[in-house]
Amino acid sequence: MNVEFDEIRPYHDEELPQIFEELIADPAFRQAAATVMPDVPFEVVAQKMRACKTKLEFQKTFCYGLLWKLAADTTDGLTLDHTSLPDKKIAYTYISNHRDIILDSGFLSILLVDQGMDTVEIAIGDNLLIYPWIKKFVRVNKSFIVLRGLSMRQKLEASARMSRYIHYTIGGKNQSIWIAQREGRAKDANDRTQDSVLKMLAMGGEGHAIDRLMELNIAPLAISYEYDPCDFLKAQEFQLKRDVPDYKKTTADDLLNMQTGLFGYKGRVHFQTGACINDELARIDRSLPKPELFARLSALIDKRIHANYQVHPNNYVAHDLLEGNETFASHYTAEDKQRFITYVDRQLDRITLADKDLPFLREKMFLMYANPLKNYLAAIKE
Repeated sequence: MNVEFDEIRPYHDEELPQIFEELIADPAFRQAAATVMPDVPFEVVAQKMRACKTKLEFQKTFCYGLLWKLAADTTDGLTLDHTSLPDKKIAYTYISNHRDIILDSGFLSILLVDQGMDTVEIAIGDNLLIYPWIKKFVRVNKSFIVLRGLSMRQKLEASARMSRYIHYTIGGKNQSIWIAQREGRAKDANDRTQDSVLKMLAMGGEGHAIDRLMELNIAPLAISYEYDPCDFLKAQEFQLKRDVPDYKKTTADDLLNMQTGLFGYKGRVHFQTGACINDELARIDRSLPKPELFARLSALIDKRIHANYQVHPNNYVAHDLLEGNETFASHYTAEDKQRFITYVDRQLDRITLADKDLPFLREKMFLMYANPLKNYLAAIKE
């Protein structure tokens, strides 16, 4: 294994015993384990950890059951349709819209396991690795690290290395990867692929940019949440950014978003894969200027994600409330409408700002639920 990846890659299986001992000895990790598994004595947790010989074994022993319990407690159903990618032996680069910091990749992995497939390696920003035990834990959990806060030159070098790592993982290890279509979540749920993500992916590999991307078997993945537990936090952030010129989220804000996303109510959650884009890549004009090429590919991924959203009655309700009409009234009942209005009011009550601008905040909430419908309708119409 090339040592150039040592700083960012998941742990090798042979490294796990040492890392397990470091985690077991860390009081902060012990506290986290007690919070997540309150009925299990830590000695039992430690014993089970030491018995795990591979990362996948660790995931199946701990993460699989915990994530399905979380799904049972916080969703009205968690589903995956993978039929557009029938060959389960191919390693894919799943590029998805970004709904939850932890659960996008976590839920995907347990759903893949239930279909007889391997879990994914996960791209995770180092800004979220706020404690030493978290950095170790995510690397045990098949994450590789995206370095943030770098100078322009360092960023370029880090992107090239990460791209080489992703190419190695797909081509050399035959291991699928999950990566978000953009840095950070789209606060208004208007999901768009950043060209920079595709440019990074095309840094590794051989030949033309198209050939390099084809090596990665890119599969657009649509993640649909009926309800976003962080919607009120996102609305609050919109007002703070409007009112406070230098507003920046703190570590405490990140923790609150993670906790709210994990344990908040989500309604129905669905993962829908689109077809691998290699067929489209094979047809694209290779003489296009690079900026236009990447813009076209981003638009292609967006269209496949948008067309695969699962649309719910509350998306139609939100659209009509936002526009002040009843264009989509046939898609929901009076009860659906009242349920959504009551939900939004309850979420707005959770916002802690001293000078709450309720009309502004309510509009932002409606927008978050209307945008997936707008994008879905545009994608299926083309």
